[in-house]
Amino acid sequence: MDTISLELQKREASGNKNKALRRSGLTPAHLFGHGVKSQPLQGATAELEGVIRHAGRSKLIGLKIGEEKRARNVLVREVQRHPGTGLLLHVDFFQVRSKERMTVEVPVHVVGDAPVLQSKANTLVVDIARLNIECLPSRLPSRIDIDVSGLKESDDVVRVRDVKTAEGIVVLNDPELAVVKVEVERRAAAAPAEVAGDVVVAAAEKQPEQTGETA
Repeated sequence: MDTISLELQKREASGNKNKALRRSGLTPAHLFGHGVKSQPLQGATAELEGVIRHAGRSKLIGLKIGEEKRARNVLVREVQRHPGTGLLLHVDFFQVRSKERMTVEVPVHVVGDAPVLQSKANTLVVDIARLNIECLPSRLPSRIDIDVSGLKESDDVVRVRDVKTAEGIVVLNDPELAVVKVEVERRAAAAPAEVAGDVVVAAAEKQPEQTGETA
């Protein structure tokens, strides 16, 4: 289990004062959790952006607050950005307990060679990009590998029930849902041809009949 390190400070500013905080290169944050005292925090925007990029919402972060000697295990719970500029506005962190099972969305990762891809008309489609799992923090994986080496025919599917996980990890999605499936390229059917004497004319190109008398 990889843990990403982050250091934040306690925050005194609130409301409109957060605008000045952001202008100074800091971003407001908040920490909460089961049985955890909620705390307003702040940290360097550049550092927070890097942590968010690497941790997503499924990797544990070792969060150290101020002068605390011991880091807390947290997850990114919510990220707020300005709708127009994408500027980072606020980050919520959720503190997890080492002995409490938690529910997390984890990205899937396709592994293996699928024999069905020997045909250029076939492509693999990932229907579920993130799986909901339940586990202890110590068991939290950064991703769930989906083995596609068993996909041999165009109607083969890897369903949730087929996903293999490590001990202690439970996938919560509907077992019958497709995680990865095969998509077959469908070429447009040619227009039916009609015979006019010795000439074959595609129906789509047939000219409309003229009316009236010729001179």
